[in-house]
Amino acid sequence: MGNRLEAVVAIFAAQKAGAVFSPVNPSTKAGKLGFILNNCDAVAVVTEARLGPVAAEAIALPAPSVRLAIRVGGTESRIAPKTLSFEQALAEGDAAIGEPGIDIDLSMLIYTSGSTGLPKGVMMTHLNVVTAARSITTYLGMTEDDIVLNVLPISFDYGLYQILMAARTGATLVLEKSFAFPFAILERLAEERATGFPLVPTMAAMILKLDGLRPGSFPHLRFITNTAAALPVAHIEALQRLFPDTEIYSMYGMTECKRCTYLPPEELRRRPGSVGIAIPGTQAFIVDENGNRLPPGAEGELVIRGAHVMKGYWKNPEATRKVLKPGLLPGENLLHTGDLFRTDDEGYLYFIGRKDDIIKSRGEKVAPKEVETVLHEMPEISEAVVIGLPDPVLGAAVTAVIVPAGGATIDTRQVLRHCRQRLEDFAVPVGVEIRDDLPKTANGKVDRRLIREMLMHDDKRQQADPESPASLRERDG
Repeated sequence: MGNRLEAVVAIFAAQKAGAVFSPVNPSTKAGKLGFILNNCDAVAVVTEARLGPVAAEAIALPAPSVRLAIRVGGTESRIAPKTLSFEQALAEGDAAIGEPGIDIDLSMLIYTSGSTGLPKGVMMTHLNVVTAARSITTYLGMTEDDIVLNVLPISFDYGLYQILMAARTGATLVLEKSFAFPFAILERLAEERATGFPLVPTMAAMILKLDGLRPGSFPHLRFITNTAAALPVAHIEALQRLFPDTEIYSMYGMTECKRCTYLPPEELRRRPGSVGIAIPGTQAFIVDENGNRLPPGAEGELVIRGAHVMKGYWKNPEATRKVLKPGLLPGENLLHTGDLFRTDDEGYLYFIGRKDDIIKSRGEKVAPKEVETVLHEMPEISEAVVIGLPDPVLGAAVTAVIVPAGGATIDTRQVLRHCRQRLEDFAVPVGVEIRDDLPKTANGKVDRRLIREMLMHDDKRQQADPESPASLRERDG
């Protein structure tokens, strides 16, 4: 489901029943939804009527564990063996309530893209969730007097935690469906006298392009948070001018522990490129390839320690072993993020890059393998590789580099249409490059590093000479 009241009710209903919930992006296609349903042995699906056909197709693939569908809105239609309207489900009362369990029991599964292209279910217990929510609300200073305006999808853990943190503190949550109309959202921000506004860099860039906004127009706005990707320094400075009385929190996190670090607002002017320090009640440090802690200035992998670290990937012990490794105490696991960082002399952290090929675009993780599989469905394409290029708004721009099959003519618009029909919105490439061949390593593998360097070089040439024919890229508006 999208952002709506019924989704919030369904989340807490699942918890009250002692069940596990898993939010799924409403743009997810039937094939991927079917995989998720089967992977987590889902017994019920709660969805909007407009998404009913997709859910029904996913269940029919089949997903034999699904026994029940609850439909929000629309007319009578069959989605699962037993289909109820939301009103019918409410009328059945508390008949389905089971044992709620304790804090070490599983609370939710959040599916995140993996390097294989298949999503992995991140196992978060009630203790994981409460620890993360308590820590974040502590440094934000959230109280029952706060009013948070959220446009982020609640299938994205950044959006989801706005619900959980508001519930924990007694704050008011204003849930909007999207940020498609920025000026209308800002009007709503003023109407609701919102004190909190979570955003991602894409939203910040759109706000800063609006005409007519005057500094100090939102005197009630106490804090803005940003995560998913780092804000460009120029955007930070512009936001500070536009919201002079608002605290801006730059943060870094990942689904596997929700939040890792935050930068205290008073440090933003001193070190705008930093993502800060470990969130309260946790530890964050940098290690080399052998797990040894590194001194300030040295580049290494970020490791997270705390009760907010996931229990592992659902039914995927191999992937779990790669990221959860023995810690300081017997039986303790530390989260090895796979991200490269450094610290300054005062211990503040700076993000350098990702160790793997996962692309983080628009705040979502995109697996190149998944997009490449979709591209290879087209007979006109013989080779395809997908990479992320630095982008000040998206964080990373999903870019496809393709080689036509012998004699084939490729229309880039057709490629983008093909991707839109099969991928979530955030996974659709924003650029398509057509090449005669792809550079290979000595063992015959596609050299992603070299391709990325070539494309970045082409971008620089185009910026220097807009008439340069170096690139055949077609940007998707």
